[in-house]
Amino acid sequence: MSALARLTYAIPLFGWMLRDAAKGKDDAKIWFVLNLVGLWLCAIGLFGLPALILPALCAVPAIFVVLILLTWGK
Repeated sequence: MSALARLTYAIPLFGWMLRDAAKGKDDAKIWFVLNLVGLWLCAIGLFGLPALILPALCAVPAIFVVLILLTWGK
């Protein structure tokens, strides 16, 4: 196990969920995604609009790369 994985798994709640999703049963991945969605909805309820907008702003560079790769055509 790499030092980065060990450090990531050492984060109290997130590390446990991530380790279970990576090495657990098949349904652990589904529960991991549902937990992340639930945490995001709780953050929206607690912080409001910034918690809704910031993930979209962080996704903009990735979407630009996908659009460029789709239209690159050879």
